[in-house]
Amino acid sequence: MNVRKLLLIAAAVLLAGFLLLQLVPYGRAHENPPVAAEPNWDSPQTRELAQRACFDCHSNETVWPWYSNVAPVSWLVQHDVDEGRQYLNFSEWGQSGEGEEAEELYEVIAEGEMPMSNYLITHPEARLTDGEKAALAEGLAITAGGSPTAAGGEREHEGDDD
Repeated sequence: MNVRKLLLIAAAVLLAGFLLLQLVPYGRAHENPPVAAEPNWDSPQTRELAQRACFDCHSNETVWPWYSNVAPVSWLVQHDVDEGRQYLNFSEWGQSGEGEEAEELYEVIAEGEMPMSNYLITHPEARLTDGEKAALAEGLAITAGGSPTAAGGEREHEGDDD
């Protein structure tokens, strides 16, 4: 068998394998549940920075890029979103004790752990300057100490009679 024939067989096997991967159902359940409650943001700037750098993995407002439909990349994207929402979800604020983790929110952003570097490769808009990182970290720490806001934007007050 000559080299050319071996290369064609190898390419056909790789293509068949790639096509078979597309049959695996995981990674294409691109569900964005409704926004239940958002934080009472300390400022519009904090929300804008969080939306730019965090919402795709940490909210129910994920923007699913085209490659999130192509295995095996779709598996990684789905895993990151599932894990991100489980850890911190800005669209379900107040349901997981986010205020207790204010210090950790500050640290992961200030130390550059978030957004993740593999996310930044395909989302350059999420690259924050040092000043933006500091503002986001501080704003989230302040926000995490506040009370949740209903999805409609009205702040919830216990005991209000209005």
